[in-house]
Formats: sequence, structure tokens, C-alpha cells
Amino acid sequence: MKNILALKKKSQFDPDIHKRYRASACGPVTAYTILDYYFPNHFQDINQLYKRLGGTAIGLFTWRFVRNLAKILGDDWVVAACSIEEVKRQIDKGNPVAAKFDKWFRWKWRGRYSFDYHWVPVVGYEECEYGLMLFIHDNGSKNRPCQIRKVPYAPNRDILTFVKVYKKIRQQDDL
Repeated sequence: MKNILALKKKSQFDPDIHKRYRASACGPVTAYTILDYYFPNHFQDINQLYKRLGGTAIGLFTWRFVRNLAKILGDDWVVAACSIEEVKRQIDKGNPVAAKFDKWFRWKWRGRYSFDYHWVPVVGYEECEYGLMLFIHDNGSKNRPCQIRKVPYAPNRDILTFVKVYKKIRQQDDL
């Protein structure tokens, strides 16, 4: 399957993001692009989102991302860690998923990965002869613009954490 969800392109190094936040804004920018997917043009201030999510100079912890994004969205939403199988189900349903590459806090310092530490939205996947490939919305760097990239799952699996974000479906009472 090769279905790519369309998210607004946003770089963590855009001029509207405070200079002191830029190096560690990948988590808040990931949350922003997912929020903008569901609520176009509703969330404008990434600097405020950085604070509300609990961003720090060394990044955004997964538990904070989950807890604080759930607070922002409210009880009608699911924000939770998930497996790679759930990532594929969510993408198939049209829901982007947050992914965190983190070799530092996973104690995998010597490994070679697509990123050492980076939050990105997963916007698609493809099963191919080389295994599962993830399409990610890379939030960019100082010298690299934001772009859709294809990264292999298998060599990154040990440092990846996924967070699903979707609206709960309420069933109507039969009255």
C-alpha cells in the first residue's frame, strides 16, 4: 500500500518558531502538523504549543507528548502509544501517527539509524521486497527543508515509539 496522507509542511526551523526552541521543536511541530490535519488553521502558535506539551531543550518525552496532547484534545480523542501494526491500521483509516526516533534514551548509542533523535508524523507506509517502509513528514533541520521521506522500519525498530491520535467514534443510543 502506498497511500500518503497530506499534512501541512512545517519546519521546526521556520522563522515563526522561537530561536531557542528550534533545535528541540520536532515534537511540538509533529503535534502541530497532526493537529492541523484535524483542525486546519486552528492552532497557529507553535511556541505556545511547545510550552503546553512540555518541550525541553533536550526534546519532548513520549509520556509528556501523550499526556499533554490528550489534555489539549479532550476526552473525545485517543492519544496513546501503539504498535507498528496499529500504525498501519491508523494510516489505513486516514489518521497520521506520531513517531519518535530516540537512540539516546533507548541506550542504542552505537547503532546506525535514520535519525538519532527526532519526532516526525508517519503519513504512509509500503510493504516492499526490502520490508516495511514508513513515509514520514520530516520536520527538517537547519540545512534541510521539511519533506516527505521514506525510511525503513526494520533497522530503526529498536529506537522507534509510535503515538496514535484519533477522534473516538461515539455510537448513537438506539432510542
